Amino acid sequence: MADTVLFEFLHTEMVAELWAHDPDPGPGGQKMSLSVLESMGFRVGQALGERLPRETLAFREELDVLKFLCKDLWVAVFQKQMDSLRTNHQGTYVLQDNSFPLLLPMASGLQYLEEAPKFLAFTCGLLRGALCTLGIESVVTASVAALPVCKFQVLIPKS
Repeated sequence: MADTVLFEFLHTEMVAELWAHDPDPGPGGQKMSLSVLESMGFRVGQALGERLPRETLAFREELDVLKFLCKDLWVAVFQKQMDSLRTNHQGTYVLQDNSFPLLLPMASGLQYLEEAPKFLAFTCGLLRGALCTLGIESVVTASVAALPVCKFQVLIPKS
């Protein structure tokens, strides 16, 4: 429990620090801040991807890797499993968390909906970094239609 709270505080402070210098940085500054958060998440995802799978069997398919992310990785970071995983079996996966912990503090009002993307960039990087370490190049995006529900779309280009 204490680890979860510490992680949430750390994440909130990272986001606040990147937006503190200019609360309305404009499109260019906002992209830079989101890129910094995503890069931090990518590095953390790489480290987790190196450590966590040692306890699991070798992954045979992309779907096995995504299931690992939804169960083991999500539990290691957020102490809960992802709520759903859907795929079109053509390299697109949608991971849904109905009570995403980093959005829970904002879930009380719609006015926070436009602030949600800055709280998702780190996690997009985290997923992308873990996938990269496990041998899968991907593009990860996130969307929020209603707080605290979050959908992460993972696109894996076919070679």
